[in-house]
Amino acid sequence: MRICRIATIPFSLIHNLGVQLDAIVAAGHELHLVCSRGPGFETLQRMPGVTVHALEMARMISPIADLRALVRLWRLYRRGNFDIVHSTTPKAGLLSALAGLFAGVPLRLHTFTGQPWVTLSGLVRWCARMSDWLITHFNTQCYADSASQRDFLIAEGLCRAAQVRVLGAGSIAGVDVAKIKHAAQQYPTAATKAALSIPANSTIVVFVGRVTRDKGIVELVTAFERVLHLCPDCYLLVVGPLEPERDALPAEILQTLRDHPRIRCTGYQPAPEKYLAAADLLCLPSYREGFGNVVIEAAALGVPTVGTSIVGLKDAVVDGETGLLVPPKNEAALADALIGLLTDAGKRKKMGHAAELRTTNFFSAAHINSLVVQEYQALCKSKTGER
Repeated sequence: MRICRIATIPFSLIHNLGVQLDAIVAAGHELHLVCSRGPGFETLQRMPGVTVHALEMARMISPIADLRALVRLWRLYRRGNFDIVHSTTPKAGLLSALAGLFAGVPLRLHTFTGQPWVTLSGLVRWCARMSDWLITHFNTQCYADSASQRDFLIAEGLCRAAQVRVLGAGSIAGVDVAKIKHAAQQYPTAATKAALSIPANSTIVVFVGRVTRDKGIVELVTAFERVLHLCPDCYLLVVGPLEPERDALPAEILQTLRDHPRIRCTGYQPAPEKYLAAADLLCLPSYREGFGNVVIEAAALGVPTVGTSIVGLKDAVVDGETGLLVPPKNEAALADALIGLLTDAGKRKKMGHAAELRTTNFFSAAHINSLVVQEYQALCKSKTGER
């Protein structure tokens, strides 16, 4: 098959879909990748067995730039004669749905990994929500990376049940358990702590993701102050990039992240498993998620999660078994959950073991990505039969 995968930025293809792209190539299919230029684009170009196309896509609403990108993508799809185009991320999803329809691509697919409009309001929310409606109606099949996200899309009236599916137990590409364990072994905890000037006997709460308001950073920083009263040996490690142009944090929170003696910020890191290997807990207090892939990455290393009881994370974390879920935007509940696990090493270890077992059984990359390749083959076979 001739398959084209498209995302707005290289990061999404590399970090969210890297193992899945390898699986598609290994299955013998011709794979093309489309994204904007940016950090990681050269990494994509070095991937064996793929052809990479640069297509500038504005992440925010930009009518002129969006129309220009749509025309260029339509031309690429017409030349490419693809059997399947498969998008992820909101902007790439809308452009691909429209360009694929106009170019006559027989199988147009999209995977939802969360709805940014959930935390928006006014006209911007309406436009982003309408974009998801168009994606579900102009593609031939859509997917959600969690069952709760699928249920949410249906309940919101954005699609019918038949239009959105979940492959396996969810997640966009699973996690390569053996690979992440091997990578983590290259970074001894003692060395990581020493490099960050963290005492060897300290406990560490790690956050991995975009350092933005909708990831719950405000609540995490505030809750951490309460945690320190009962867990004075605890440190907070924040791994990920700031995105001030999209979702700026309050000035006082930024200052705390910079100056607090018990908080360390690393910025974007290409190998977050280095820090997950040193973690006692992962904390993901998001307002919105599609699934929360970092949860199963941490789980593969035996690290439980304290997260929020929202769409997506409900599927990634089994509350009370592989971690704890608290209401979003609730600093007190978040602090209590963190304290409860930080002060009970036995419970933490038990949850970490359960999380590791569940990830191995349901979210291995080999399993999830074989389902994706099988889905492609079944769809193509069905489409050929229709002809």
